[in-house]
Amino acid sequence: MSAGPAGRLYGIGVGPGDPELMTLKAARLIGAADVVAYHAGRGKDSNARRIAAGLIPAGAVEEVLEYPVTTGLTDHPGGYAGAIADFYDRAAHRLAGHLAAGRDVVLLAEGDPLFYGSFMYMHDKLAGRFVTEIVPGIPAFAAATAAAATPLVRQTDVLTVLPGTLPEPELARRLADTDGAIIMKLGRNFPAVRRALEAAGRLEGAVYVERASTDAEVHHPVRDVDPESVPYFSLIVVPGDSQQVDPFGRRPSPLGESSVRDPAPEGKLHVVGLGPGPDQWLTAEAQRVLAEVDHVVGYAPYVDRVPQRAGLTRHCSGNTVEVDRARLALDLARSGERVAVVSGGDAGVFGMAAAVFEAAEDPLYARIDVRVAPGVSAVQAVAARAGAPIGADFAVMSLSDRLKPWDVIARRLDAIAAADLVLAVYNPASRSRTRQVADARDVLLRHRAPDTPVVVGRDVGRDEESLTVTTLAELDCDAVDMKCLLIVGASGTRVTESGRVWSPRFVRS
Repeated sequence: MSAGPAGRLYGIGVGPGDPELMTLKAARLIGAADVVAYHAGRGKDSNARRIAAGLIPAGAVEEVLEYPVTTGLTDHPGGYAGAIADFYDRAAHRLAGHLAAGRDVVLLAEGDPLFYGSFMYMHDKLAGRFVTEIVPGIPAFAAATAAAATPLVRQTDVLTVLPGTLPEPELARRLADTDGAIIMKLGRNFPAVRRALEAAGRLEGAVYVERASTDAEVHHPVRDVDPESVPYFSLIVVPGDSQQVDPFGRRPSPLGESSVRDPAPEGKLHVVGLGPGPDQWLTAEAQRVLAEVDHVVGYAPYVDRVPQRAGLTRHCSGNTVEVDRARLALDLARSGERVAVVSGGDAGVFGMAAAVFEAAEDPLYARIDVRVAPGVSAVQAVAARAGAPIGADFAVMSLSDRLKPWDVIARRLDAIAAADLVLAVYNPASRSRTRQVADARDVLLRHRAPDTPVVVGRDVGRDEESLTVTTLAELDCDAVDMKCLLIVGASGTRVTESGRVWSPRFVRS
């Protein structure tokens, strides 16, 4: 005798709190369910069940999926993550039993099932085995903006949804980089969230909303909220500012005064090298400049490394618009703004300094004083990790042919190899440049021995750092990408028994 058909799993969004904000489809499916499941905190009622209570059939089986912990405190050997993982496994097993027996299961989700909801974990575990349908619900932030009557985003505003559990500097940076924002998961994180809003210049106009669409709904300006009274399930609405931003992207001053100074007859523009990555490799001069400017301009990953603070406006752009980026910075400086252009490593080594001087050749910027603050270069960082491979004469080249043709690169590689110089190679490969490392190796092998030492540094200074010492003949060209910097030794470069690489200061004729 064959088993009957399996039941169907429904993920039902019940909305933010008011039962009247549920969809008709959600109400119909709840009313016809064999099993109604919902998550709840230990010893607490389920908000999702409270919202749907009037629709649950009298004969339905109710499955309470009670979290074993709601904070990071647990005696589980796997810690909080282990305890929650085990809980989701057990919960999925319980629901799978009903589904396998042919019973339809409605799993209630506060707000929307796929928006920071626990339903997603059940979906991950069960959707591959049982037919699953998801019914969207009104998310809490939609109810919150309606409750506070606060327009969120308009025109070309960008909306960012942020968890308040993010590290404070990261939260401030993201708030500064967006137009409108929703910050969720407040609770004990609220003091840090408030500081992040202030650092990003977004505190004014930000609205705190608690229990939106319920009888207990409250909303206040964030600056008026008592930090001790904030529950976890509250949120902050940060309105978009498309109507308040000037052409340079400046937001109004928190004090209501204009942030634009009278145009000066001349200006100053700083170009700052941030070093390869670690904060401890940022120079004191660079820190001072970044603490004094009002605008930071650069490639987005580099701008992201600048801590957000009150009054700082960030201007991020892509990786191939260096001169346009430089012109924006020069325009800001010409209008009297205090501006820094940032580069990774040293700004003068394949960085933004040259692009700024190129753009500054325009007579329009003739009176802009460009100051360059040096940074630790990638070649210095990789060399230091390896030992002292650039302890003698060395050359530095980029393999990128975006600004120079490959035949020029090949001629220069040939000349460097013939001159027996240690060679540091920037930009060795990319998604579109996959053959150049191998081609460069072939050029170098015309003059270098196959056992010439080669250092491959990847993400040096970051958590993913790796350092490989190999030889020119054994170099794995396919493993090299834009995150790497190569140092190819000269004829005298040596490798110690411990794997340290160094080049003698003396050269015999």
